[in-house]
Amino acid sequence: MGEQKAGRAVEESRRRFMRQLLEDLDVLQQMLPGPWFERNVRRMGAEMEMFLVDRQGNPANIAQTLLANLDDPRFTPELGLFNLEANLTPQRLQGQCLRVLEQEIDQVLGLARHEARAMDHDVVLCGILPSLKRENLGLDSMTPAPRYRALNETLRAMRGSDFSLQIKGIDQLEMHHDNLMLEACNTSFQVHFQVAPEEFAPLYNLAQLVSAPLLAMAANSPLLLAKRLWQETRIAVFEHSIDTRSTTLQERGQQPRVHFGSQWVRESVTEIFQEDIARFRVVLGTDGLEDARSRLSAGEVPRLQALCLHNGTVYRWNRACYGVADGKAHLRIENRILPAGPTVLDQVANAAFYFGLLSNLSVEVEDLPARMDFSDARANFFTAAREGMRAQLMWLDGEYHPAGTLILDELLPRAREGLARLHIDAQDIERYLGVVQARVESRQTGAKWQLEAFNRFQGGKGQATRSMVLTMAELQKKGQPVHQWPAMQEQAFLDSQDNYRTVAQLMTTDLFSVHPDDLVDFAASLMDWRHIRHVPVEDDSGNLVGLISHRALLRMVARPQSGEQAEAIPVRDIMSTNPVTVTPDTPTVEAIQLMRSHQVACLPVVRDGKLVGIVSERDLIEVSGRLLEQWLQEDG
Repeated sequence: MGEQKAGRAVEESRRRFMRQLLEDLDVLQQMLPGPWFERNVRRMGAEMEMFLVDRQGNPANIAQTLLANLDDPRFTPELGLFNLEANLTPQRLQGQCLRVLEQEIDQVLGLARHEARAMDHDVVLCGILPSLKRENLGLDSMTPAPRYRALNETLRAMRGSDFSLQIKGIDQLEMHHDNLMLEACNTSFQVHFQVAPEEFAPLYNLAQLVSAPLLAMAANSPLLLAKRLWQETRIAVFEHSIDTRSTTLQERGQQPRVHFGSQWVRESVTEIFQEDIARFRVVLGTDGLEDARSRLSAGEVPRLQALCLHNGTVYRWNRACYGVADGKAHLRIENRILPAGPTVLDQVANAAFYFGLLSNLSVEVEDLPARMDFSDARANFFTAAREGMRAQLMWLDGEYHPAGTLILDELLPRAREGLARLHIDAQDIERYLGVVQARVESRQTGAKWQLEAFNRFQGGKGQATRSMVLTMAELQKKGQPVHQWPAMQEQAFLDSQDNYRTVAQLMTTDLFSVHPDDLVDFAASLMDWRHIRHVPVEDDSGNLVGLISHRALLRMVARPQSGEQAEAIPVRDIMSTNPVTVTPDTPTVEAIQLMRSHQVACLPVVRDGKLVGIVSERDLIEVSGRLLEQWLQEDG
């Protein structure tokens, strides 16, 4: 997102920054054909993001303390205080580089886990943390760096309204949010592939082409806020989380700042930078940048700081990157589509598949734009994000294939040949691509494992998601790839007393409610049909305005009624208008005390006046029984 000192770009500094940005792009065009760039070298790099969780599996805002304790330059902060990023060492793409990458990831992950455990916390690799709640997405969870605050203020001002999110999957999620912390829901494993300027266009296009099958077999983000959405929900969340387009721009078909692209690259990397400068207004600006033209005239390689800063605020799923190392400029393709996890081995296997495909297809496929419309490649990408291994993908020359068939029959052999062409160690080729093959054959991706675990548990969804997070953390430490993970048994959801600390962990969220103007008969029918004794009453805006109980119905029946009065009693006439309520974070013990002191059998759970759940005495009795059973087992 740019340099730490970048502040909010007021109009004057924005104009100065734009001038420098255009100058940088012109200098880059001068440099491309010359000796400034490193060529004839294949290098790779990677960035790994992770979630920080407490002992109950909830997000933990400990990043700043953890970074101070780690004191390792490879670790950097992320947007959320419950996120952390590790930058891995770039290396030549040859020999045992994949094994070295895996070893370094294990090392940095071990360091993070060690420091987290010292604080009674842990680290989890996952595209979206299943236990995330809306309460975790406030500004109090944002890393307190000026650039993040400036980015948040500027993007929201550009949009002119709250950020909105609407995703349809098995369930449906629709929400509005007043800051960009939705972006912090996502963690990824970003891999970098260094290319020469003259080969950038064909290799970038191939990276776009293989994104769909790569995403289909790597999906690991099926849940957000306890809703079952896409197999890789990160794709939808990120595109919405910093969407600065006004309604008018959306109607005109303007791309969001997070996007797949609009066309194949024809000749040069500058096509991407030109389009992004033309389409996306400068968000962050800073003074004191180097004069790129003067530096180039002096025979030194410029850093193109303005260009890189702006590029960091436009989030293509395959991003073009410029950098300088050891006195030479270089170009990279940054693959941003891969989720973090499920294990370190799975991550490196995904990277091996990707690098092998690019190596093979760069030789085997000529003139990609003549063999596939860009719109089909883009459609493939979103189909894979929604459907995962169930996706039907259009491949070259208009042929459709199931994702699994395409990967097993065509792409895995190509990836093997491509890695061999890069002189990757033969044993490592079989190790990593063997993981991909077994995952595709078993069809057990991280997304599938999570969905099956979530569907298996019929109790409170908060309890389920936290137990899943804790189980995932333990399975990741064992190192077995996700296709070998055992199915999660229901007992795993129940064996932690920490699952019952707050109301959110046991409340029911699948609710039936009535409106104040509904007939009492309807409320009575709901109670009969659903075998419940209380029905919340909501107004048109979703605010809790009352509660109707089985006892109130009995009192109404006991009163003699006649004629039209007996047939048209509205709910508002018999509902309790000031019910005792709790919030999701209310401790369970406090909820029990409220029930006893107020002599009520249920408590509506509200957030900002809106009904989000209900907890009843039946829920508490079931919890008590489970805890008693656990205590007896521990004592016996």
